[in-house]
Amino acid sequence: MVVFRIDRRSGVATYLQIVRQVEQALRMGALEEGDRLPTAAQVAAETKVNPNTTLKAYRELERAGLAEVRQGAGTFITRSLAPAQEEPDSPLRASLTQWLDEARSQGLSGQEVTALFRSAHAAVYPSGTDD
Repeated sequence: MVVFRIDRRSGVATYLQIVRQVEQALRMGALEEGDRLPTAAQVAAETKVNPNTTLKAYRELERAGLAEVRQGAGTFITRSLAPAQEEPDSPLRASLTQWLDEARSQGLSGQEVTALFRSAHAAVYPSGTDD
C-alpha cells in the first residue's frame, strides 16, 4: 500500500502530488497490477485533504490507464510502470548505478547525491514538470 505525503508548499496541485506518488510507486514496484488503492476517505484522514481531491487524482489515473474504479469494491491498479523483471540491468539503470558509484568514490554522502540529482533534475524538468 502507498502512503501519501502532501507538500502544501511545493506549488504542485495536491491531486497531482497523489498521481505522481502513485506513478512513482508503480515505477518502483511498490504497487502492482491488481493492488487496491486506499479509499478517498482513508487518504483524507491520513493527509487532511478533501476526499474530492483524491477522487480527482484517481480519475486522472483512470484516464491514464493506470487504475480502474470497480463500483462497490474500490480503485485498483490496472498496469505497472516498473521495468520488466527480465531487464533489471537496463542501460539507463546501469548508467545511473555507475554514476552513483562514481559519486560515492568521490566522497559524496547520500544527502549530497540527492541534492545534486534534484538540482540536475530541476535543470532538465523546470517547474516540477515531468514532460
